[in-house]
Amino acid sequence: MPSTADTPVHTGKSKRKRRRWTIFFGIMGALFVLVIGALTWGWVQLGAGLPQTEGVYEAAGLESEVNVYRDDFGVPHIEATNDYDLYYAQGFVTAQDRMFQMDLSRRQASGELSEVIGESALDTDKYFRTFGLRRAAHDSYELYSDEALVALHAYADGVNDYIAHMTDSGDIPVEFRLLGYTPTAWTAIDSLTIGKFMAYDLGGTWQGQAFRYWLANNVTEEEALDLMPVYPEDGPVILDIAKETDIDIERAFANVGAYQPEPFNGSNNWVVSGHHTESGMPLLADDPHLGLATPSIWYETHLSSTDVNVTGVIFAGVPGIILGHNDEIAWGVTNVGPDVQELYIEQRHPEDPTQFLYEDEWYNADIIEETILVDGYDEPVSHEVVVTRHGPLISEYAGEQTDDMALALRWTALDASTELEAVMDLNRAGNWEEFTGALEAFHAPAQNFVYADTDGNIGYRANGRIPIRENSDALLPVEGWTGEHDWDSFIPWDELPTLYNPESGMISTANNQIDDADYPYHISHTWAQPYRHEQILAMLEEGNDFTAEDMQQMQMNVTNLHAKEFLPIFFEHIDESSLRNIDVEALNVLREWNFEDAREEGGALIFHLWFQEIPDRLFADRIPEEMLDLFEGRANIVDELLRNAASGDAGPWVTNNGGLEGLLTGALQDAVDRAEDMQGGDPNEWQWGDYHQVTFGHPLGAMQPLDILFNPTPEPVDGSRITVMAAGYNDETGNTNHGAGWRGVMDIQDLSESYHIVGPGQSGHVRSDHYHDQLHDWVEGTYHATSTEPATYRETSQHLQMIPSE
Repeated sequence: MPSTADTPVHTGKSKRKRRRWTIFFGIMGALFVLVIGALTWGWVQLGAGLPQTEGVYEAAGLESEVNVYRDDFGVPHIEATNDYDLYYAQGFVTAQDRMFQMDLSRRQASGELSEVIGESALDTDKYFRTFGLRRAAHDSYELYSDEALVALHAYADGVNDYIAHMTDSGDIPVEFRLLGYTPTAWTAIDSLTIGKFMAYDLGGTWQGQAFRYWLANNVTEEEALDLMPVYPEDGPVILDIAKETDIDIERAFANVGAYQPEPFNGSNNWVVSGHHTESGMPLLADDPHLGLATPSIWYETHLSSTDVNVTGVIFAGVPGIILGHNDEIAWGVTNVGPDVQELYIEQRHPEDPTQFLYEDEWYNADIIEETILVDGYDEPVSHEVVVTRHGPLISEYAGEQTDDMALALRWTALDASTELEAVMDLNRAGNWEEFTGALEAFHAPAQNFVYADTDGNIGYRANGRIPIRENSDALLPVEGWTGEHDWDSFIPWDELPTLYNPESGMISTANNQIDDADYPYHISHTWAQPYRHEQILAMLEEGNDFTAEDMQQMQMNVTNLHAKEFLPIFFEHIDESSLRNIDVEALNVLREWNFEDAREEGGALIFHLWFQEIPDRLFADRIPEEMLDLFEGRANIVDELLRNAASGDAGPWVTNNGGLEGLLTGALQDAVDRAEDMQGGDPNEWQWGDYHQVTFGHPLGAMQPLDILFNPTPEPVDGSRITVMAAGYNDETGNTNHGAGWRGVMDIQDLSESYHIVGPGQSGHVRSDHYHDQLHDWVEGTYHATSTEPATYRETSQHLQMIPSE
């Protein structure tokens, strides 16, 4: 028997140690459970609002049964027996996928963001309340036919069915939960206001007039004329007129850069006849270029009832299909970009700020008191809008500025107009006559429509209200008090540029100049740089026996004709004796570059950074940043300054910046320094895609850490602003934020199927399978086929049966 001294003894210390471990593991277990619980709760919250896509849904407003089939890419195919039910279901289904986007869209256009975002959006709201897009929508409503009003109200009823369902069930999308509100009822005016906002996004030329007014009063006459989009016939005279009035443009528009449409908004479209296709029938391609975001501006839908069978894309919040095809015709658009805006210098009464002079008499302006609700404010903010006979005073949107002179905006989109009427008629059109007849109701924004039909015809129509200016050239603001510059008429509808079955069998537009010296009316001074259109023409002229796959490949073309034009000029005029070793290495990369803006190419990076530095050297020291935001047509003007200098006719801006040699050499070295900071010291390792990356940012993804939740990982992407595959970007960050959110190709041989990409996907729900399922497809150019044949799409679809509730 062992002695007591040999027996192990469990001391109090050992017991305490075990207790500590027990407590530790207990705490860790509890934390684990809490973390898992929090993650599970968060996952459930993220899934709130996901649409019901299968089973039966009882809809209070339906007259008859509607069937909704969502295919593998989330495209809804809506089958109804009457128009009311069709658009009711379209409103319901679109709201299921895009309700947060729809609500933000109507709020931005209406000037109602502050109500849910707070003070940070107040300036934005004042700006859009001043413009009056919603007021124009109200005026437009009165012009619509009963048939169009049925569609508008049915759509709103469907949206409101969804809002009621999500509110009553508590199944509210996470974005609304994060911002702490639920959407109010949808109205027909909301849909029309979103339509007016798209006209705003595509219709801006007033900024250029304001910028040139600033030039006339702040730089020399020679410098001002050097930056005109065209040399005015009476250049010095019109500059003198601008100097005779005194408006502080810099103060008036100090913050508007944040609200301005993207200066590179545009599009590509083309159509070829059967003489150039493998099938012997036309092919049509369209890719509109707007902002890239999550979710996409575009929502793809197929609508089918007893008298319409149409598929394509539409803006979330608007009924019908704006771009696409039915069983007999297909169509697509690009922006014309005409001068449909005019700034009027208004002369205010010295004693009564609400009166203005017109033809030697004072008249009372309309005063509109706008009430803006602001989250976090105890009281709403009152905002006064002054509307003259020419339009709202936009130079005073930021606050009361009762100077003797102010700027009013005349704009076709602020007139009552009926674009949705045109959309409804386009959806049902069966031939060229019905198609063009529908366009008579489409006023703003002015668009280049291309067309094809199953009889083998192709056509083109520049459509919209474009004013005839008798006494102005749309370059600078004009006197509002004389009456001499009022718009008395518009280009007659039957005299707008039109083509039908041209001998070439090819029609294309890319925001290029569409008139010539023989055209009797002024359309615009500012067109897109010509390179996208030139490359489209080259591809069409070089090819034959085209297929739909060829059209898709053309839409993804990244040939940089801008570089092909300017790099020889740059190589000829740069001062190589002053270059550093790294500059010489960068030039060697450029000399070996294939002129493609492909993500792996270093030459693309060097060229674009080089071109970015040129306007900075030209203008940064002389023109304030706020004014550069208003510099309409800057890309074309800089190109022309360089062309003139290369031909021996350097203007003052180039001359005063070291001449062409000094300008180009300094800009190259600045570009190389930027590239080295971003990607290291070996130009042979630099890549366009390391800088040029697409994010498809969500509105809430602008706030950290919500970007981790809502935004995808940035992905390197080909293209640029001047390639057919348009991919505009932020100069500072390289973030690709602008391009073709939708690409579509239609083969007229078989209109039961068409080819699409909606980047980054159909859904606005972060947990949806269709949130970002087309992002990689967008980058690579992988199209999906959308069928209008029930036997095809029903087989692979989720099926929701919507029935009238009892």
